[in-house]
Amino acid sequence: MASPAAGVVVIVGSGLIGRSWAMLFASGGFRVKLYDIEQQQVTNALENIRKEMMFLEQSGSLKGSLGAQDQLSLISGCLNIQEAVEGALHIQECVPENLELKKRIFAQLDQIIDDQVVLSSSTSCLLPSQLFAGLAHVQQCLVAHPVNPPYYVPLVELVPHPETAPATVDRTHALMRKIGQSPVRVLKEMDGFVLNRLQYAVISEAWRLVEEGIVSPSDLDLVMSDGLGMRYAFIGPLETMHLNAEGMLSYCDRYSEGMKHVLKTFGPIPEFSGATVEKVNQAMCLKVPADPEHLAARRRWRDECLQRLAKLKSGMPSQ
Repeated sequence: MASPAAGVVVIVGSGLIGRSWAMLFASGGFRVKLYDIEQQQVTNALENIRKEMMFLEQSGSLKGSLGAQDQLSLISGCLNIQEAVEGALHIQECVPENLELKKRIFAQLDQIIDDQVVLSSSTSCLLPSQLFAGLAHVQQCLVAHPVNPPYYVPLVELVPHPETAPATVDRTHALMRKIGQSPVRVLKEMDGFVLNRLQYAVISEAWRLVEEGIVSPSDLDLVMSDGLGMRYAFIGPLETMHLNAEGMLSYCDRYSEGMKHVLKTFGPIPEFSGATVEKVNQAMCLKVPADPEHLAARRRWRDECLQRLAKLKSGMPSQ
């Protein structure tokens, strides 16, 4: 039988992100309560998790030291939020990206939790100061933003409210490390956090290059997938600079003027509409038709690629 770690982790919301979190915490040996407001949603989520875990075990990609059945035995559904939070050490909110909905849930949780549990949101863009304003337990609150799909992409951005206690961030950082994720500390809140600010910068320049007729949409994607992305799968942009010269000082000395010259030619924020969106859409649909069946198949292919990459990285020498 599984031997659960001390305490309970509660997942609020049983959609894709909630299910992924449940699987991750179970892989670390934690007992998981999956809370939602409708029995059918919980039932469907537990069945989806069961199928996914069995498939992962068969393909040799299941995380953690426990087998699929033992991990599944750690996950249970719950329709009563008061019962769900009993004995919880961590609560991970995963409801739709709606500020008022999330605020209502955190206000409800604020009334029933003790002074020990961490309240965490999976939001990708809502600021902690918006989410947790006025809560009595604000020192126990933070954002823990995963990357989709969380089971294969380990990054988690930890973003504190201005009043979040440092111990809350430390505990959450340790918890994420324990379940195999790669937490980063965002030292103060900012729109887009870090990942989406970097992602949107790339998307913005990619869009301008296509819009100005510099490169085709398909070749633009190739620049990332067979170029920058191959390096960035293992090292970030700052270490890339460091390695592409005789260290960072050498890189900046050699290339800073050239970088500034190019950066000054960047255009305004694109509208992401009109003729360019039609052009990009046509190119993307030639590769992956935008119907549910083709998109789902391509996502499965993407997830398998990420799974293999994660396995490759886990077998490499430690940094």
